[in-house]
Amino acid sequence: MDRNTQQKSHDLEVLYAQLEKDAPHLPLAKTATDIVPGEGPSSAEVLFIGEAPGYFESVERRPFVGKSGQLFRKILETESGIKPEQVYISNIVKVRPPDNRDPSIEELAAYKKYLDAEIEILKPELIVTLGRFSMGKFLPSAKISQVHGKLHKVKWDGFTSFVLPMYHPAAALRSTATKQAFTTDFKKIPKIIAWIKEQKAVAAKQKPEPEPELTPLQKEFAKSDKTLDALQASVIEHLF
Repeated sequence: MDRNTQQKSHDLEVLYAQLEKDAPHLPLAKTATDIVPGEGPSSAEVLFIGEAPGYFESVERRPFVGKSGQLFRKILETESGIKPEQVYISNIVKVRPPDNRDPSIEELAAYKKYLDAEIEILKPELIVTLGRFSMGKFLPSAKISQVHGKLHKVKWDGFTSFVLPMYHPAAALRSTATKQAFTTDFKKIPKIIAWIKEQKAVAAKQKPEPEPELTPLQKEFAKSDKTLDALQASVIEHLF
């Protein structure tokens, strides 16, 4: 394990220790054992972000181990073309909502800083959102039926991220067509990772150019970074 990976692992341990310490003051949680932390190597290239833990996740304190999680892990291991050691798995909310209901706006806000910290520590090559709630963090106005499987370049929290929205595996369990789309989108990930690395290698060899002056129309779009980035993403999505 190199020094950078060791530091990431340490930072994640510190983060989850703080999250467990904060548990009594967070919505949904009563004690530290209610928290379901992320799982995977700190050197992961891909970060999968789900919605919230379910019953089995809350019992095992591991993300995606219930029925939909088993489907997710099966496709990851047998059909995706990526290795489990390349991925980190987490949720946008770290505690199971009652009866597996949708998380509330207040709950999403309360756990936001912990997911933000995970992303900052891991610095993944690609973020894959599973379902509409995690997608909404980066593409708040998008509809998952229209953007799933399409790569987006998003300026988020001060840095650029590549985001691939996918259906939640629970939705894939309910519909044969959705499962097929879910599997097809999964299989795009190796090619997307390779493309991102190529782009970074090219950029590293090029001298940075000054930012061009925005037109009045671009300035209007730039009032929301996410709106401008969604327009840029429409070019990327056709590559895959």
